[in-house]
Amino acid sequence: MAADQTLSAPLLDNVPHTVITVHENPPSQAQPPSDNHHQDWSFDEENLYGFLGAHGFEVPGPTTVDPFKNYTPGIDGLYEWVKIVVCLPIAALRLVLFGLCLAVGYLATVCALRGWEDKQNPMPKWRCRLMWVTRLCSRCILFSFGYHWIRRKGRPAPREIAPIIVSNHVSYIEPIFFFYELFPTIVASEAHDSMPFVGTIIRAMQVIYVNRFSHSSRKHAVNEIKRKASCDQFPRLLLFPEGTTTNGRAIISFQLGAFIPGYPIQPVIVRYPHVHFDQSWGNISLAKLMFRMFTQFHNFMEVEYLPVVSPLENVKENAVQLAQRTSHAIATALNVVQTSHSYGDLMLLTKASEFKQDKPSLYMVEMAWIESSFRLSTLAAVDLLDKFLSMNPDSSGHVTFHDFLRILRLKPCALSEKIFQFIDVQKSGKITFKQFLLGSAHILRQPLFQHFCELAFVRCNVEGREYISEQELGDALALVMHNLDVDGIHGLFTLFDTDGDGRISKDDFVTCLRQNPLLIALFLPQLLRRELAAAEAQEGMHDG
Repeated sequence: MAADQTLSAPLLDNVPHTVITVHENPPSQAQPPSDNHHQDWSFDEENLYGFLGAHGFEVPGPTTVDPFKNYTPGIDGLYEWVKIVVCLPIAALRLVLFGLCLAVGYLATVCALRGWEDKQNPMPKWRCRLMWVTRLCSRCILFSFGYHWIRRKGRPAPREIAPIIVSNHVSYIEPIFFFYELFPTIVASEAHDSMPFVGTIIRAMQVIYVNRFSHSSRKHAVNEIKRKASCDQFPRLLLFPEGTTTNGRAIISFQLGAFIPGYPIQPVIVRYPHVHFDQSWGNISLAKLMFRMFTQFHNFMEVEYLPVVSPLENVKENAVQLAQRTSHAIATALNVVQTSHSYGDLMLLTKASEFKQDKPSLYMVEMAWIESSFRLSTLAAVDLLDKFLSMNPDSSGHVTFHDFLRILRLKPCALSEKIFQFIDVQKSGKITFKQFLLGSAHILRQPLFQHFCELAFVRCNVEGREYISEQELGDALALVMHNLDVDGIHGLFTLFDTDGDGRISKDDFVTCLRQNPLLIALFLPQLLRRELAAAEAQEGMHDG
């Protein structure tokens, strides 16, 4: 018989060890086990998840770019304080002008929309003329924010040449500017519809609403973009493909909505040259940003219309390639780097800030790359971050072995150490969020993961019912954690009972493992039990 392989725990002393004996005949390719067909399985001592086909993974180093950082979140220096004090009376007048223009523009928009029922077709010309009142009010609003003049370079291409415009997104100022300059149709989040004043005004732009987390909503938005771009009677379309605001020092990954229709696109870049006041809407509140704008003598803004980017005629080009060419054109014109960050990174950054982390930027992982490489959604990544942050990471964003076990309701043993070592790729005894995320995503993306989750439920359900009792779960876990007491069993039972009804249904079981994919290793004996028994019986027959 082949030499035995055992789990060992070199980092742990005086704790029970689990020994798992298996054959060393690894299959050439992982296949789901079957009760009617014998399959030899091997257990890799160095890779606890080899039975899934999940081998080692690499963790890229941390990025040094923070595209969401505002570099002047506070008021620093005597000059800035003196300027604010001097500008306070001016700021009061600007605030009055802002409120007056907003009110007049809102009333003009209400009049333009009154009685208009057929919003699927282009807005009638007389209503568009009435919207000029609101457009002029928007220019006055820009004036109140300190944008007394705006430098322009280049010209908007005719609508029939480039029906879609895309721009980098730094502040809330760009939508106001483009509303005045072009009066385009925009694509915006559904949440904007309920915003006071703003919701009414963007409805006059025949806005296309989208829920970025809904596949059906995104598909509907793309169809609307195609429909309106193909008709010259509609205004041109304006999209901010980054999907959120950045500090303008990098171009993050582009969403594909503007590029899927395959129409020529005119890129536009917006700059905010400054010395003392960073006007980007990053890690700074809207109220504070507005106050700082009101208390500046003048705020600088530059808008440059770039050459039209057309789909290649002689080469078949998909939306991703068109988006890459457009993104490169914008980044080159701005002389900034391109990164794989996305709106998902901003969500991770916000979550880390809510947990009062010293360096929330440590938890950005370039979600666009994660999504394309691991097929892991942003919402799933945020859930994993929530779990990681509950492990009490230190100021450098690292989590220790025992804090890791505490949140996953595990006890120190050989198997739990192997789980930890799987994601501790640097073997430092601590893990980062990126390691935790990539390790979990690596397991989740394995083709056999769902099958093994369902198979583990069947193997643990010894009574053949539609649910697993606490006793059955305890019996299954006792095979890998001999030191698991009643409280430990109950803690894991509570974790798996996702709907809290006092028993673990198949949906509960699979949902828990999808939320905590590392825990699939707890059921390794159940997953390999019948296969190993059959292998040993067959070998016994040969020996006889």
